[in-house]
Amino acid sequence: MFTGLVEGLGRVFSLGIEPGGLRIVLVPPDSFSTDEQQVSAPTRCGDSVAINGCCLTVVSTEEGRWSFQAGHETLSKTSLGQLRSGEMVNLERSLPVNGRLGGHFVQGHVDGIGTVDQLERDADWVTMGFEVDTSLAELMVPKGSVAVDGVSLTVVTVGDHRLTVALIPHTLCVTTLGQRAIGHRVNIETDILGKYARKFLLRPRQD
Repeated sequence: MFTGLVEGLGRVFSLGIEPGGLRIVLVPPDSFSTDEQQVSAPTRCGDSVAINGCCLTVVSTEEGRWSFQAGHETLSKTSLGQLRSGEMVNLERSLPVNGRLGGHFVQGHVDGIGTVDQLERDADWVTMGFEVDTSLAELMVPKGSVAVDGVSLTVVTVGDHRLTVALIPHTLCVTTLGQRAIGHRVNIETDILGKYARKFLLRPRQD
């Protein structure tokens, strides 16, 4: 479980094609080795880390790098297959039991891809719009929560196949959303509450 509050930016060190998918090797930010949480519970093999909002398992931690494996299903539902060496990614380690929930409940299970189709600047703020599949838009409501590339955001508007969010300067500075441009693809995870509510409402009636 995650919160959608990005802890830091990691750098893609290498990408390698494997028989089952893709091996992703990242260099985590220096802050991950000095903060209090990391000192008491260092990241190790088997831990869960959200990379641009996609939960993956650490398969090795060698020479200051974290390695992950993304299978075909993950690559088909997310933008991880489009990563390039040297690219920066949003990182969030899983939420500890005694951690503070500052965003919203994020599973790290990406529902689909969104494409940036609007960038409207107002001073240091940005209204960003995304084209999404109708099946994703149906699970969102204005003022509801959505995770975009792992960043917990509030939905401003939502239509049949798009949504908009308002990004404050801090978010633009400390996440990869500040680097996004028209046409860029992002990972979208809708609010878990919307998924269960929709399933409940669409279930066959028992007369």
